[in-house]
Amino acid sequence: MSDTPITTDGQNPEKKRAINRGDMTKWQWTLREMRVNKVGYFMVAPFFLLFTVFVVLPVVLSLFFSLTIFNMLEFPKFVFLDNYIRLLLDDDIFLTAIKNTFIFAAVTGPISYLLSFMMAWFINELSPKMRAFVTLIFYAPSISGQVYMIWQVIFSSDQYGYANSLLIRFNFIQSPILWFQNATYVMPLCIVVALWLSLGTSFLAFIAGLQVVDRSYYEAGAVDGIRNRWQELWYITLPLMKSQLMFGAVMTITGSFGFGAVVSNLAGFPSIDYAAHTIMHHLDDYGGGRFEMGYASAIATLLFFLMIGANLLVNRLLSKVGT
Repeated sequence: MSDTPITTDGQNPEKKRAINRGDMTKWQWTLREMRVNKVGYFMVAPFFLLFTVFVVLPVVLSLFFSLTIFNMLEFPKFVFLDNYIRLLLDDDIFLTAIKNTFIFAAVTGPISYLLSFMMAWFINELSPKMRAFVTLIFYAPSISGQVYMIWQVIFSSDQYGYANSLLIRFNFIQSPILWFQNATYVMPLCIVVALWLSLGTSFLAFIAGLQVVDRSYYEAGAVDGIRNRWQELWYITLPLMKSQLMFGAVMTITGSFGFGAVVSNLAGFPSIDYAAHTIMHHLDDYGGGRFEMGYASAIATLLFFLMIGANLLVNRLLSKVGT
């Protein structure tokens, strides 16, 4: 006997719903489904409201103000695409910021993503107590408020800084290097510190994802011909972790394009010769310093679409995992 439920008139409810859908307009069918599932919609309403107010609305307002001149005191004056034209054709510092941002994103994004996953994969093989301890050790720098002091001491600009002291002792240099006041060293050092801080939310998501992979899949894989850990990783682990991989990718992209706090804390704002000036710094300059909110909104809008494009690219790449 079939387990498919039937209605009192002897029809399959899914089939009946499909038939009824054909007799309705799209909006009528949508409203009907909302009435049927009103409890579910009621449950998600708080999140939907908060998401709309704090995410969707700011994005829409940013798009609107990017077409205006607005100083937060006077009524916005529409200039349409003038802010974007000025940004892309008449703002040399912004072009420098784009170049630096892409360098930071191209280096720190993939490396921090792979580093987070490989460290999580390694830690997952430890015993539970050791796993918790090692996770804390690796995760702690990303949440520590005083973490930059360590690097400021190591790369202090006088002879008492650890880096200068060692280089002078072994006669590599004769006088101290002004590490964060020299345009040659600012970006590489900031990238190194960013990678050190990269084991954050993505790292925890990967550990959580590895914990929920059923061990029976590995046993079945061994029967089907999987012979080593790399094949297990590619054909079993990664396909079963696609949601965590995507979440980690979003967080990594957001962090790599939103790169700014590391530079500001180590090299000041602005950095010497704008050597590590990023889009986030440019946005903070015009939005938080000059209060040119229309121009700052144009910067934020371009950054938003850059992140969206990067997320779509990564999503397409991740869809090929395990295929």
